[in-house]
Amino acid sequence: MKIFHTADWHLGKLVQGTYMTEDQMYILNQFIAEVEKEQPDVVIIAGDLYDRAVPPVDAVHLLDQTLDKIIHGLHIPVLAIAGNHDSPGRLHFGSGLMKENGYHVTGRISPELEPVIIEDSFGEVHFHFIPYTDPSTVRTLLDNDDIRSHDDAVECITRKIHENMDPHARHVAIGHAFVTPFGEERENTSDSERPLSIGGAEYVDAHHFKIFDYTALGHLHQAHYVLEEKIRYSGSPLKYSISEENHKKGFLIVELGENGEVSVEKRLLHPRRDMRRVKMTIDEIFNEKPSDDYVFVQLMDQAPVLSPMEKIRSIFPNAMHVERVQVSPIFVKEEDSIPKTKMNEMELFHAFYKEVKGEGPSEEATEIIKKIMDELNKEEHEEVKMK
Repeated sequence: MKIFHTADWHLGKLVQGTYMTEDQMYILNQFIAEVEKEQPDVVIIAGDLYDRAVPPVDAVHLLDQTLDKIIHGLHIPVLAIAGNHDSPGRLHFGSGLMKENGYHVTGRISPELEPVIIEDSFGEVHFHFIPYTDPSTVRTLLDNDDIRSHDDAVECITRKIHENMDPHARHVAIGHAFVTPFGEERENTSDSERPLSIGGAEYVDAHHFKIFDYTALGHLHQAHYVLEEKIRYSGSPLKYSISEENHKKGFLIVELGENGEVSVEKRLLHPRRDMRRVKMTIDEIFNEKPSDDYVFVQLMDQAPVLSPMEKIRSIFPNAMHVERVQVSPIFVKEEDSIPKTKMNEMELFHAFYKEVKGEGPSEEATEIIKKIMDELNKEEHEEVKMK
């Protein structure tokens, strides 16, 4: 069976005040073209279809159009679960009707934990849905007072799935969680990943998923495997923060063999605009070739730049952020320093300049200040004479 594994579409995403809907449409059209070319048996979306519980209308239309092209146009079923950014109720609405047409979506976990069964030439493949769910909900749903964390919840869910597994079928889990090799704390792969809980209770032990032939995960935005190569994150299809600057975005093509053996290929997607960091002076930026990329600019100029974003957008019209990189001041040893109360005017100027700029003034700047000070002293003497 050929499976397309994707996740974290975040439709309706707003980055630095810019809606990403057009970029998402561009990348999803590429994805649809790959679906048409490869003709997978199933497409998985492992959570966070939307970026918020109440998505913008354009985001809802984009998901509707994308699913229509894949399910009705190409006759390929789609299996999707809710992520922590989605509204479980809204996503689950109409799921009973939609599954008859090839769209199997689960917003809320059910106590029965019944799998979706899809057949290939080797027999049945059971897909087990584990959407993002608060541990308190799982505790009530499965009547288990011991569930206090996400790890407890997933352990209970996977144990119950294991008890009812058909030994003659192959099994694929679809989950949305922060999974680490042993449930230990790890850093997010992106600044745009919202914490699932506070106080270390969000991490889930990857060993719970060893019972499945393949586990398709969502939540972390960088594609990688956890513990074993059959437990994987596909990553998001687009960069959603500058912290994802070096991510290689795309989706996974999973080949599931007759006996549950798995091979995985990562297929890259190419965005309409890249998201990258630019670290230059304003003069260096003016010498750059104009680009529509989403850039985060770090200005290296020592002197302040007036209206920096206006100037930057003459070269990078979609610049998202600009900041000035401050050069660290050069500190001298206390015993080598001269108290400011004992400094003359020029020494005070040199000390101030070095503190602000991180280095002493040039000869030209020193001469200009000397002339100004001479003029001021001359005027002061003239005023004293007149009195």
